Amino acid sequence: MQDFVFRILNIDLNSGSSKLELITAEEMRAYLGGPNLGAHMLYPFLTQDLDPLSPEAPLLFLTGPLTGTTGPAVGRYVVCAKSPATHLWGESNVGGHFGPELRWAGYDGLLITGAADEPVYLFIREGEVEIRSASHLWGNCDTYETQERIKDEFDDRLIRVACIGLAGENTLPIAGILCDHGRAAGRTGMGAVMGSKCLKAVAVRGNGPIPVAREEEFKRLRSQANIALRDDNFSRAAREVGSAGIMDYMHYLGEMPTRYFTMATYLGVLNVSGTIVAETILSRVSACHGCVIACGRVVKISDGINRKGPEYETTVGFGPNLGIDDISAITMLGEVCDRYGMDTISSSNILGLAYLLYDEGLLTQADTDGIPLLWGDPESAEQMLHKMARREGIGELLAQGSKAVAEHFHVPEMAVQVNNLEVPYHDPRGSSGSALVYATSPRGACHNQSDYFLVDTYGQTFEEVGIDFYSRHAGVEKVENIARHQDWRTMWNSLVLCYFANVSPETVLDLVNHVTGFEYSLEELLELGERSWNLKRIINHRLGLTRANDRLPDQLLKPFTDGGSEGYVPPFDEMLAAYYKIRGWDPKTGKPIPERLQKLGLQEYIRDIWSE
Repeated sequence: MQDFVFRILNIDLNSGSSKLELITAEEMRAYLGGPNLGAHMLYPFLTQDLDPLSPEAPLLFLTGPLTGTTGPAVGRYVVCAKSPATHLWGESNVGGHFGPELRWAGYDGLLITGAADEPVYLFIREGEVEIRSASHLWGNCDTYETQERIKDEFDDRLIRVACIGLAGENTLPIAGILCDHGRAAGRTGMGAVMGSKCLKAVAVRGNGPIPVAREEEFKRLRSQANIALRDDNFSRAAREVGSAGIMDYMHYLGEMPTRYFTMATYLGVLNVSGTIVAETILSRVSACHGCVIACGRVVKISDGINRKGPEYETTVGFGPNLGIDDISAITMLGEVCDRYGMDTISSSNILGLAYLLYDEGLLTQADTDGIPLLWGDPESAEQMLHKMARREGIGELLAQGSKAVAEHFHVPEMAVQVNNLEVPYHDPRGSSGSALVYATSPRGACHNQSDYFLVDTYGQTFEEVGIDFYSRHAGVEKVENIARHQDWRTMWNSLVLCYFANVSPETVLDLVNHVTGFEYSLEELLELGERSWNLKRIINHRLGLTRANDRLPDQLLKPFTDGGSEGYVPPFDEMLAAYYKIRGWDPKTGKPIPERLQKLGLQEYIRDIWSE
């Protein structure tokens, strides 16, 4: 058997040259793939003085060892760079078909540096790369149109395209990268990095094989895993009502925020949940490559056109967060963001803050270009989105993020963000595990470094690796459980495997070993996750993160007077102190201590953060 290695195509947009790099089996075994291998690869570039929008800043598209195989739920890839939003580690995970197609075209990743003089896009087919002009697309085509135009140019509907819209072209720190049926690498501003390189799109087409070390064993196991996954209760719910199907229950628990995290209850929740979508406007479902779950929604509203239906975060963000109870309006606001290539979580958060500031008289029509920002009004929300993408008027400020908006109006404590990344719509007052998850995530407030809210609210445990269930309002006693969950999901992200794939740890272990030919144990996979979590922590300290960054926004530490989390706030300080001790992080600086780094095989990085 040959060593399991990754093939990375290095592309320099300054010179137009490209070359192949092989990631060694030793590196693969330590990090596997996805953002964890990405952190290892990008480490030499990521310094505090690196401008994330400069030609020198790298942009990395990377798959995992399961990407593009025959399942289960293996259609994902990741985009990594220094984030222009947080100026810390940036990564964004996305599904669809682009990642598998990239591997079929002969590459496991793309490392892009430099910047083109004029707008370009990349076309990669069967191991060959071509840099083509995108002048006819730049400024003229949104993300949906760009994908269609490139497919038309080659008369090939099976070409897969990852691209930016106007938000990326204008280098908004909330700009994402879109592919397939509205699949978005939405968070941390990866679209802005792509736009700064004058790179409109990457198109891929391939028919080549994906290496599998033990093909027969893998084939047999993935078939069993797909059958089990199709019949799993969580999968069935996701297929029938989509991710927004959890809204009613999240609302009941006080875990679904309303009116920019200031209210725990919302009378209109039944009008916008995934259940109402399934009963009224659902046309059909859509799936990523190799997925039997099919959580994607295709909907028809009054105009009869098939559109992408909103998932949980977008539905809450443009629904209860803004007081809007019209599911058709929420669908259209989500589509506006997708076409511009803007992160729906950050965009709707920023609007929620603007609406709250307007409601409290801190922001007036003189500030908003004459547009009243009234709770429940989708028209003003759409106008603000257009202004943000175009950097027009008040949109120039809004596009910088909620932290900048709050500081501009001298109320920094009102911004619900961590490290300048807006908080997703899972309130820690409803499930305390999210408090630590948000405060310690390597990319700012994030529910996809650890979806611990599902452990808290649905009891989605992994007992085989020591992840058990505690009360959703438990405190210090579950901190070790949270850290272990972060390690497990960090490893999961290296595969790159969808979180909705409720696959047992033993099955994941066997799938990984059959594909790679490695002989991991479950504890070794957990250690791989811990190693990668700490490497990203090292990167962030190198980029300027301090102990003070590990905090929650003030708003999330105010108890509600009603709802499912009435009177409760997580005991955050006690939980964080216990977390540092469990992680082996210095309580004064927040840095991983040298002894822990030595244990994890990260001794080569000790000097970089402990030299002073």
